Amino acid sequence: MRTRSELSGTAGEVVQARDVHGGVHFHGAEFRPGRVPHQLPADVRSFVNRAAELARLDQALAGDLDEPMVVAVTVIAGTAGVGKTSLALHWAHRVGDRFPDGQLYVNLHGHDPGPRASAEQVLDRFLRALGVPAGEMPVDLDDRAAHYRSLLAGRRMLIILDNAATAGQVRPLLPGTAGCLVVVTSRSHLSGLVFREGAHRVSLDVLSEAEAVSLLGTVLAGYRAEAAAEELAELARLCARLPLALRIAAERAARRPRMPLSELIEDLRDESGLWDALSTGDDEEVDAVRTVFAWSYRALPDGVARLFRLLGVHPALEFSVASAAALAGVSLNQAKQLLEVLVDAHLVEQTSHGRYQCHDLLRSYATDQARQEETGESRQAALRRVLDWYLQTADRARAQLSPQEPSMLRTVELTSAAPPFAGQEEALRWYESERPGLVAATRAAAGAGLHRIAWQLPATLRGVYMNFNPFGDWVSTGQVGLASARTLGDRAGEVELLDSLAMAYTQSHRFDEATRYHRETLALRRELGDSLGEAIALSGLGLLHLRRRELAEARSAFGQGLALVRALGNRYWQALVLGNLAETCLELAEHAEAASLLREALEIFEGEDDYAGEGNALYLASVVEREQGRPEQASAAVERALGLARLHGSAMCEAHWLLERCRVLRAAGSPEEALVPCQRAAAIQRRLGDRGREAQALDETGETYRALDQPEEAANFFRLTVSVHRDLGDRWRVAASLDSLSKALSETGDAEEASRCAREALTAFAAFDDPRAAARRIDLQRRL
Repeated sequence: MRTRSELSGTAGEVVQARDVHGGVHFHGAEFRPGRVPHQLPADVRSFVNRAAELARLDQALAGDLDEPMVVAVTVIAGTAGVGKTSLALHWAHRVGDRFPDGQLYVNLHGHDPGPRASAEQVLDRFLRALGVPAGEMPVDLDDRAAHYRSLLAGRRMLIILDNAATAGQVRPLLPGTAGCLVVVTSRSHLSGLVFREGAHRVSLDVLSEAEAVSLLGTVLAGYRAEAAAEELAELARLCARLPLALRIAAERAARRPRMPLSELIEDLRDESGLWDALSTGDDEEVDAVRTVFAWSYRALPDGVARLFRLLGVHPALEFSVASAAALAGVSLNQAKQLLEVLVDAHLVEQTSHGRYQCHDLLRSYATDQARQEETGESRQAALRRVLDWYLQTADRARAQLSPQEPSMLRTVELTSAAPPFAGQEEALRWYESERPGLVAATRAAAGAGLHRIAWQLPATLRGVYMNFNPFGDWVSTGQVGLASARTLGDRAGEVELLDSLAMAYTQSHRFDEATRYHRETLALRRELGDSLGEAIALSGLGLLHLRRRELAEARSAFGQGLALVRALGNRYWQALVLGNLAETCLELAEHAEAASLLREALEIFEGEDDYAGEGNALYLASVVEREQGRPEQASAAVERALGLARLHGSAMCEAHWLLERCRVLRAAGSPEEALVPCQRAAAIQRRLGDRGREAQALDETGETYRALDQPEEAANFFRLTVSVHRDLGDRWRVAASLDSLSKALSETGDAEEASRCAREALTAFAAFDDPRAAARRIDLQRRL
């Protein structure tokens, strides 16, 4: 994915630390999320009455735009099909201008046949809508919810949480301060929200007879002659005066203008009698709705009815035209036409361009019809087609977003065609729209015993996940895939999932789990006799040791991996492992050895097409030159690296290598110029979601302020980075930031606090036995 940085370096946008507890404030619009999400689905056509309920919802608003909300949470409660969502959306569109910071919407699927939307998934979606990069998702739910509340603080937003099952599903999604209004719809009364959060409840009953007749008349207007009031009243009674059933019935009547309404009513009455004989009668309203479903379903053409019932087999709650085409085994154009008929019949809802969903009652009805009218073999075949579509399309997305990752589609019997992507942006848009579906597809494949798809799909997605860090999806699908590969006894599939999970846990800073999975990967690669895979696993394990500053272990792993790739004659992997080993030597202060390894790596990279590997070697070469007192040579190397990052549009590489540019400028005696790359690096890392590297950028900002004789500003940055490094469990950087904080505090004259930080840093550095740690301890003891 090409990402272009547009951060300016004007004085008005210089990085400053204002409020450490609230984060770093960047001056200039570039650093603010600046997004105003407008996620509300379209308003409901032919909305009638509900005047009393709309007035009650209005009570949640204060009279003046500048006043806080009277009520922060409103619950719309009522039976299935009574129009809770329609009321919420109609009201939300009416008052949208009262919320200048936008609206968030999510269907929580609390009563759908499939899994409910988890708070982690919803927060991921909301945070991205608020301008947070896809990768910046804390692993823990509490951390994710806290980040969400922080972003909403001071904003005036409307949040619609549709179709909630329980108060517990809602609570993590509530803002923490006044200014935002949350509207929750649910079949339950959610008394816990009323008692604990002080929610305002609006109970929704079925329409009155007059309202139901008015709705029917509004939908039918212009399609057929004016119907007799008693006929409309009878139709309303048969629909239990529920808006969902009324709209479906009215749509069928509108499509048959020449058929007397009395005949349609008689058909529905006959259907009602049949359903009465089959139902328990425990819930008359739901029985009435299902009667209308059956009446409308039986009127569908055969091809349309078949697609509708197969939608009950679809693993995703929201789906695309292409996936529906694969499910039914029809062309894309045929699927579009069939879905248009279902939308017109109000049996399917279009949520956005090319995407659809079913009301939970309709989805349940479709599932029942599939069980009754389709054989087990035909249901399995439909599921297999749509799962193969997910797998093939995910592989094409991988080819665009991570072409270096190998395809998992080995001798696969393909049952549906997936379209190619025109480029990376199109592939990324597909992935983002299908994220919930991909997770659901993985689980559905395992549940249906289609274990080959269940492991190949998450193994394919590794190439996407590694670039965007959606850790919840990554780990959950990886665990499902690993279990499926083991069920099949597919050792090649098992090792791919072990490798993927090792990477996921490493990148999410869960190092204990990462160590376990890296070691399992390595053992299985050796068992399979995969020498290149073994070398790659050793490199992954070495990188984990390097992150944990276990330098002797890192050197050993990289050394073993290098010997393997040399024996294989694989020059590309030689260059990569040489770079990793050089970084380890550099951390051990072995500059001559690091320089030699980097020269060999750069010579190989000249013949390879890997700008990231070459740029990283140049970045490390700059560190070697700078620490050897040669800033001019260091500057030349890091500028070459940055040139490669910008040429290939890699924001991740640019942000990381900009930190070396900061250090080189300070070493050359130009700290005032170093603030600009610090600023750019911190902003880009925040967008990319790498908290650890963002904190490193802020550490460099603090060092630059120290060089500019502004120790108070520097101390604020170091306090922040100490906190972040602690959260991430990075003991080395906690110690280093404490050391820097001690120096800044000493320069401000706060000797007592400086001494406390220095003693804490000295204790922290005692956990490391490498030369750099020893030098730090000697310096701290001298200062103390």
